[in-house]
Amino acid sequence: MEVDKKTLQTEKTQITDCDLSEQIKAVTKESHSRAENTQLMLAYQRGQVTLPQYKLLLCSLYKIYEALEEELDRNCSHDGVAPIYFPQELARLESLKKDLEHFYGQNWREQLVVPAATLRYAQRLREIGKDHPEYLVAHAYTRYLGDLSGGQVLGRITQKSLGLKSGEGLVFFTFPAVSSPNLFKQLYRSRMNSIELTAEQREGVLQEAIRAFQFNIEVFDELQNLLSISETKELRQRHKTPSTKTPEAKSAQSLRLSPSLASSSQLLRMLLGVCVALAVGMGIYAF
Repeated sequence: MEVDKKTLQTEKTQITDCDLSEQIKAVTKESHSRAENTQLMLAYQRGQVTLPQYKLLLCSLYKIYEALEEELDRNCSHDGVAPIYFPQELARLESLKKDLEHFYGQNWREQLVVPAATLRYAQRLREIGKDHPEYLVAHAYTRYLGDLSGGQVLGRITQKSLGLKSGEGLVFFTFPAVSSPNLFKQLYRSRMNSIELTAEQREGVLQEAIRAFQFNIEVFDELQNLLSISETKELRQRHKTPSTKTPEAKSAQSLRLSPSLASSSQLLRMLLGVCVALAVGMGIYAF
């Protein structure tokens, strides 16, 4: 059932420094600052996003949300999960499937390109879903609230940059069951702060929030490493033999991180866009 404005407004929304949401904000402040001041963020905000960038982003988001939402569903009655369990309002997996099918066709699952860092993040979500379900709140909070705020900005940039018609391949950014994102975020924080945790569990959740950002940084590092490797290989190839492929043949190749991109400069633009997109999606604007 859609959460209406009356319900949102009648929930307790007064936030104090001892609340879990404020504590997560405090312990991840440095991560926020570093992410907001990178050239990657500025590059995306200037509208430097291409279709290969966006498609790669969707692939990673799919694997992350697949793990997160399966674990939230499996633990929906857990005391540390039930208060922040809003599948009808927030679930992203089905939206991502629609977007992937739009760009890749019905066989999109066979064409997914996912960095190892993304798979490590998904594995961590499954581990805590099994061993420490209360830790899921740290990831759900940074992901979903980021989607409700920063993700909206990202959606507009993507639509404008790629010239997409309204709704085409952009379902991920829409939340039809949330009439007021700001009020819903207040409700979410209130429900989150109502979760009863021992001192040890609370510390675990705070550390998990830091870890969520660390996974994001690891994705950055891995993509940058892939860039360096690709550039090195291309330089070596240039010194050995001239390329026999025409620019048209290169640009027609399908999206792969190596050597399928048309040039190292194109790869750089792709990696910059994907890194920033993931940063926005991870909750840079979440708080």
